[in-house]
Amino acid sequence: MAHAIELAWRGWGRVQPNPLVGAVVLADDKNVGEGWHAEYGGPHAEPVALAAAGPRARGATLVCTLEPCAHHGKQPPCTEAIHAAGIRRVVAAVPDPHTVAAGGADWLRAHGVDVELGLLAAEAAAQNAAFLHQVRDPSRPFVALKLATTIDGRIADANGHARWLSEQPARDYVQWLRAGFDAVAVGGVTAREDDPLLTVRGPLQPRTPPARVVFAADGDVPSSLKLVRTAGQAPTLVVTLPSAPASRLKPLEVAGIPVIRAARLIDALGQLRRQGIGSLLVEGGGRLAGALLAEDLVDRYYWVQSPLWLGAAAVPAVAGLPTVALGDARRWRVAERRALGDDTLLVLDRP
Repeated sequence: MAHAIELAWRGWGRVQPNPLVGAVVLADDKNVGEGWHAEYGGPHAEPVALAAAGPRARGATLVCTLEPCAHHGKQPPCTEAIHAAGIRRVVAAVPDPHTVAAGGADWLRAHGVDVELGLLAAEAAAQNAAFLHQVRDPSRPFVALKLATTIDGRIADANGHARWLSEQPARDYVQWLRAGFDAVAVGGVTAREDDPLLTVRGPLQPRTPPARVVFAADGDVPSSLKLVRTAGQAPTLVVTLPSAPASRLKPLEVAGIPVIRAARLIDALGQLRRQGIGSLLVEGGGRLAGALLAEDLVDRYYWVQSPLWLGAAAVPAVAGLPTVALGDARRWRVAERRALGDDTLLVLDRP
């Protein structure tokens, strides 16, 4: 199952809004075929693994990260392929929560196949956290916060300089990470000071480039910014308060940038979801990060920590969080921890 989860990652950036899925066929405890869902609309992981196994699949065990689907969509049901191949036993990590695709385990059992659910369920669920969230809570996107900080929790020095705080392996990881999200967002101050493109620049090219979102409460998104000047090349949206001056927003609308007016962050997220954004990667700055965390709207936190410090006058990574007593603080779950060159990645899921 651990290997199937590793295989599933190969579909990152290419299969959403479908889930990441990996599969392995075991005969006499040996891997005789494996596969993953590689492209949206393309073959699912299970038929790919079965095709690789060929006749060795008869009487074998199929290990997959998600309950096999039992419906006709862009591909035929995986359950029928599994039954036709003669698989004796299926071990799946996570039940399929989708009301249309679910029911594969029951269908297989009714056709004489042994089915077990739950092996490495936490790991597989963490891998497909955005997909599971979109099915279970369609009211807003899955929100991930990504911050690169120093040891002392700063995102820029006292002069506002932030490039480059992290080193190349971490920056490469962020490009890969962006490819798997529907949209990448920053706050208005970050947009004005860093003038980012928020595009995916790396070897992995997403099937659909992520939209760019700027959260600017005052509507101050100058037309000179790259995000505005390239709005015709990649979808770009601005989120602002209803009180933002119309004079600031008019140039954005002329540039073809939709403006979302919302009094609360939760309302803004709801509007983004209705516009087709199911997952949102927020890359700062500190005030936006603090506001999202304070309102309990962050589902996952990607923290890249660099081995340096900048001191008390430097820019904090998170601003405006309310004070919480130690006994009342919630402990987030560690989903991943590893080195990115000299930097460290910590991935946390909210409890």
